[in-house]
Amino acid sequence: MTTEPDLIDRLSRALDQTGAIISRITSDQATSPTPCSAWDVRGLVNHTVMDVQHFTVSASGGRWEERDADVIGDDWSGAYRRAADALLAAWRGWSDFETKVSLPIGEVPASWMVGQHISDLVVHGWDLAKATGQSTDLDPELGERSLEWARQNLKPQYRGDAASGASFGPEVPLSEDAPLYDRLAGVFGRRPSWPD
Repeated sequence: MTTEPDLIDRLSRALDQTGAIISRITSDQATSPTPCSAWDVRGLVNHTVMDVQHFTVSASGGRWEERDADVIGDDWSGAYRRAADALLAAWRGWSDFETKVSLPIGEVPASWMVGQHISDLVVHGWDLAKATGQSTDLDPELGERSLEWARQNLKPQYRGDAASGASFGPEVPLSEDAPLYDRLAGVFGRRPSWPD
């Protein structure tokens, strides 16, 4: 059974990993494409920060209202770090991660939602690293846990093309001996060979 310190530690590491990738992005890379085809680099950083803000609202028991806003301004790393700190603070207020929380897909344990947060952060970190020429040889435990979460939870009904409004593309199948983060990217509908 996963304990609260394990979950919080893993979330903190996922936040740090993606934050480090964002901190190394240069201004001339802002309009570069990413494997997450809906966004260029700046758009994906903005989306990632907004996701973290969204997660914080959920962890605090609130209801997120979808919006289209620039939440990063000119200080991408600062905006990300403030959002990351708020998310960690929200989850540190929890004592029982088996408590059920209500999401649009139904009721799930809080631990499931933390797993979602971690997986989202890890795959978007990979997207940004890939798009900006950084190493995609990232934290193996985070990769394994995110891959496990994705294989259990990314059901076919959540997949489709961008026009359908689906969050994830069809899985890109890879052999089990492919690099860990390539397999993770494939499960999330990315082509590990991108931009080829």
